[in-house]
Amino acid sequence: MAAMGVTNLRAASKPLKRTRLHSYHSEKSSGVSLQSSGGRVAASSSSSLSGFFLTHDQRTHSRPSVGVYASSSAASADSSGFNEPKEDDDDSSSVAAFLGACWKFVRPHTIRGTILGTTALVTRCLLEADPSLINWKLLPTALMGLFALLCGNGYIVGINQIYDVNIDAVNKPFLPVASGELSKAKAWVLCLGFAAAGMAAVLLNYGTLISALYAFGLFIGWAYSVPPLRLKRSAFLAFLCIATVRGFLLNFGVYYATQAALQGWGGGAIQSLLGNAPATAPAISAIAWSPAIIFITTFVTVFATAIAITKDLPDAEGDRREGITTFTTQYGVPAVATLGTGLLLSNYVLAVTVAMLNPSSAFHRPLFMMAAHAAAAGYLLWSRSELGKANCTQPAIKEFYRRVWNCFYWEYLIFPFC
Repeated sequence: MAAMGVTNLRAASKPLKRTRLHSYHSEKSSGVSLQSSGGRVAASSSSSLSGFFLTHDQRTHSRPSVGVYASSSAASADSSGFNEPKEDDDDSSSVAAFLGACWKFVRPHTIRGTILGTTALVTRCLLEADPSLINWKLLPTALMGLFALLCGNGYIVGINQIYDVNIDAVNKPFLPVASGELSKAKAWVLCLGFAAAGMAAVLLNYGTLISALYAFGLFIGWAYSVPPLRLKRSAFLAFLCIATVRGFLLNFGVYYATQAALQGWGGGAIQSLLGNAPATAPAISAIAWSPAIIFITTFVTVFATAIAITKDLPDAEGDRREGITTFTTQYGVPAVATLGTGLLLSNYVLAVTVAMLNPSSAFHRPLFMMAAHAAAAGYLLWSRSELGKANCTQPAIKEFYRRVWNCFYWEYLIFPFC
């Protein structure tokens, strides 16, 4: 009996080697794996968006025998039908990877800021407007405005990645152009597509003033990153660009466009040029500016300046290599973090003061406004303290900058309720 067992073991070992070789090729295409080691056979399969990945966590134990060879041969036979490439899976994986790269390309944290800002401003305008002017038929126009702003956002941050690829390779290697997930050619196609789609949406739905402001915003985004101007090389001009686009243009533009839609001041700029617009929009001086809108425009412009100053905190190494002068490369992380914190604290003092004075009873909940801004100021001071405790390490710097953006989001979240 012992001799027969040895004979059976030897007889089974040869087919097992062939089975393992066959399964090795099969697992690449089907996700079915068979492995023999010390008389053990493992089979497992798993899948993901990018293809099939194999694990060996499930193991079964059995005596080496001809039955093992029979079962493994059957498994190989079952898997042989999957040996041919699955084009649909490859295509879906490629599409998923491309969409993921595009999402990183548009910088999600800036997208959130644009959506929150637009929504808060429109909501405030509607709360202050004559209810008889509110018409659900205006919703498509509002959505096209948001679409245009998101396209402009994508264009500006995208073109910056194209021209900052060497800097991002050091500072932000996870970005798709720097990492190679997106080629420069594809990035250019996306940027030009964003600019064209956004400009078309504005021209078809809004007047000449909004169209001109939108085009001006695109120009600033281009001048910020693209030689020969490349305004980001100057620390002062860099934060001036960001404060103008994120602060004044966004808030003023959304408010004016909302008023134009509510008052029925006419269709798009193209319709105006063709003489088909039902009404002519008034001059800027003729608009009744809400104190609340004046406040948020001023507040966010100052806040955008602070963001422009602190955004370079995590990028000092790459900026130095590329000869980019920023406040961080000149004065160091602790000083710039303190400067940004001080600027934002002055903003919060302004907000609390405005809430206390409450000019023209513009704010319906001044106590809530004071408490919300005081809480934000406390959160900011705590964040700066945590950065100091961590000795300004790179992870701590990134966390501090993320918290600055949290304060930015918070402002727009509370604005409609102040």
